[in-house]
Amino acid sequence: MTTPLDLARGSLYDRIGPDTLALLVHRFYAHVARNPDLAPIFPADLSETARKQLAFLTGFTGGPPLYHELYGHPRLRARHLPFPITPGRARAWLACMNAALRETPGLAEADAHELYAALARVAVHMVNTEEAPDSDSSGEAANATPNAT
Repeated sequence: MTTPLDLARGSLYDRIGPDTLALLVHRFYAHVARNPDLAPIFPADLSETARKQLAFLTGFTGGPPLYHELYGHPRLRARHLPFPITPGRARAWLACMNAALRETPGLAEADAHELYAALARVAVHMVNTEEAPDSDSSGEAANATPNAT
């Protein structure tokens, strides 16, 4: 797993902090729950999903390897293969993350950019299904650069 890391400033986890990361995950799943492209492939109760995402992001950003300790190797692509992840859904996922990054107080703009860039690479890797010919997947919001506020 590649950890986003600017060695001069410490790990991204150290810069963001566990409380801000937890708030980011909470805000992110609030967007996912309302997204018409994503909600159908997620459980109605996102509590466990959010816990797993927080554990993953903790290690991914350079913090303790919580996901590994609790669930084993993430095997991201393999774990997501049962779900049809199209390019449009990847863009929708990134749009939800972009919105959460912008809305999360205490998240520095540079750190939001760094995390978004790392997650954008992951989102592309997760695509496992081609877009349906009649789908509308412009994903314009996902193309925006995150602005931490």
